[in-house]
Amino acid sequence: MRQILYTITALFLLASLAYADNGIISLKSSHQVKATADRLENTLKQKGMTVFIRINHAEGAQKVGKKLRPTELVVFGNPKVGTPLMQCSQTTAIDLPQKALIWEDQEGTVWFSYNDPNYLVERHGITGCDEVIKKIGNALSNFAKAATAP
Repeated sequence: MRQILYTITALFLLASLAYADNGIISLKSSHQVKATADRLENTLKQKGMTVFIRINHAEGAQKVGKKLRPTELVVFGNPKVGTPLMQCSQTTAIDLPQKALIWEDQEGTVWFSYNDPNYLVERHGITGCDEVIKKIGNALSNFAKAATAP
């Protein structure tokens, strides 16, 4: 009985740290939104990725007199990886470049969310790109961990 309780507790804790819903993978961050986005941007640049734009949605909301919890979107990519994916299914281009959403929920928890590459496989009917999908999945996971780790 104790073993079952430990197993259930461990599964619950793991689920609270990272979860996937509707093709979105989310990891809890140990940092505030801006710091998490800064860490991501630095990691991406160190890895030779292009950061196309960083959008602060909360600032945009403030400009029109609205309130929004801290929310930043980082758009990034690398044609060496994205092009082969688009060659497998050109409609994938609508989901590229990659995006990371860093946001604060109503409890004040900061999350790092990104598209699950396996969702892109399903959405675009991608075949013959298993190695590219695996590479993208590993890279996104590593970027997320680097940005959110204590």
